[in-house]
Amino acid sequence: MSYRIYIPLDTSAVSKGANDVADRFAHSAANLGESLTIVRTGSRGLFWLEPMVEVESAEGRIAFGPVSPDDVDALLALRFYDPDGSGSAGQEHPLCLGLTEDISYLKKQQRLTFARVGIIDPLSIDDYRAHGGFEGLKNALEMHRQAILDEVKESGLRGRGGAAFPTGIKWQTVSDQPEGDKYVICNADEGDSGTFADRMLMEGDPFTLIEGMIICALAVGANQGYVYTRSEYPIACDIFTRAIELAEQAGYLGEDVCGSGHRFHLELRMGAGAYICGEETSLMESLEGKRGLVRSKPPLPAICGLFGKPTVINNVISLASVPTILAKGGDYYKDFGQGRSLGTMPIQLAGNIKQGGLFELAFGVSIRELLYGFGGGSKTGRPLKAVQLGGPLGAYLPETEWSTDMDYEALASRGAMLGHGGIVAFDDQTDMSHMARFAMEFCVEESCGKCTPCRVGAVRGVEVIDKLVAAEAGEKEEAEILLTELCETMELGSLCAMGGMTPYPVKSALKYFPEDFGLETKVSNDAS
Repeated sequence: MSYRIYIPLDTSAVSKGANDVADRFAHSAANLGESLTIVRTGSRGLFWLEPMVEVESAEGRIAFGPVSPDDVDALLALRFYDPDGSGSAGQEHPLCLGLTEDISYLKKQQRLTFARVGIIDPLSIDDYRAHGGFEGLKNALEMHRQAILDEVKESGLRGRGGAAFPTGIKWQTVSDQPEGDKYVICNADEGDSGTFADRMLMEGDPFTLIEGMIICALAVGANQGYVYTRSEYPIACDIFTRAIELAEQAGYLGEDVCGSGHRFHLELRMGAGAYICGEETSLMESLEGKRGLVRSKPPLPAICGLFGKPTVINNVISLASVPTILAKGGDYYKDFGQGRSLGTMPIQLAGNIKQGGLFELAFGVSIRELLYGFGGGSKTGRPLKAVQLGGPLGAYLPETEWSTDMDYEALASRGAMLGHGGIVAFDDQTDMSHMARFAMEFCVEESCGKCTPCRVGAVRGVEVIDKLVAAEAGEKEEAEILLTELCETMELGSLCAMGGMTPYPVKSALKYFPEDFGLETKVSNDAS
């Protein structure tokens, strides 16, 4: 009898030794004459337990972790891979976590977009279909183009990036343009600090993204798609490239999608490390083979985008949410969430956090619940001081703001943003004046240089923050006023969000942590 064990191939798991564990299992099992099939999956997102190894049982998969190569022989000796037979003793091993689905971190989630990640073989179309894959596409192929658009609009899906623009309206705009060349672009240039959802999905369930892009192409009348991703993601790039080839061989991509007469081709393109190419117009410049400079808007990409043609640009999570909507309906999807923030959001916890990883929840949970209910507090054991949401251009929020819901409007009311769902935690040893300075330094490094407020403002921002921190008590007010005015100029005068949002972390650090700049507290850290 052949037994199956599941070991992640996700980058984070590999960085913690997953490949070494898989190799040790294969080698030791062969020496013992045991017939083991090792299935490499995506990660479940519990990074503090990686490498996490799973085996099948009558009740479901049983997890062990974190497993090191040195643990392998002991687990094999207990025949842990046969928990319903002579390997039941394996469940008494200290690394046994019990039924995977009963682990609290997973049990509290509502997984829609990431429902298959960590469960299926990411490069098996049969496995993908067996777990509900391509049901959304099947329904879309039987629908009129406008009906697809209406379903996406009905779902309330908004872009899972910075602007949170309604996805259905963006698609409708492209669909309404005259027939001809149109494009679908997936922005997988995941450059925000503390974010890894795009990578995890491309490594653990690439066909979900492919399916979402095909549905989008059907809805808007596009026949060419591009996924623009980071060269820093070699495993994701390798897996996704192979997934495209498999989808083409199976007839899901190409000149005749599933025999429907629709044509849609898909290519993966890798960037070269420029953060600014995550901005949609700069990304299109890069795809066209030019330097990644931001374009002025209007015209909007939906009207005049890639190569001057109507173009849909969405990020990975936005497009990967679409198959669920088309498979189960917009009404089903919008039952999750609250207010205008509907559906679910993959949240990524990083920084000084005990249980870093990814989990998917409906909108509405508080920041505090995420930090302590899922994250377990700080890794150092010290009190948490601040969190940054939405990447390196997001605001820093103190503890008094952590009752705020993870909701687009609720966060906006606090001067913050959800962005790509990344949360980076800092403990009480962090000097927030250093973090404010880093925001300006980051802009200096990553600005495309096209507009003066961003190109020059960031350089001056670093200088003014240094001046403010070094100034004597009686001289700080002048530097603070200068920094505030500089932030206002960058916010209002920059061509894109790179310069326009760099002031967010600076202003929030000044507001909530003035003592770190040597300033007197001017406002209490309450909801004001």
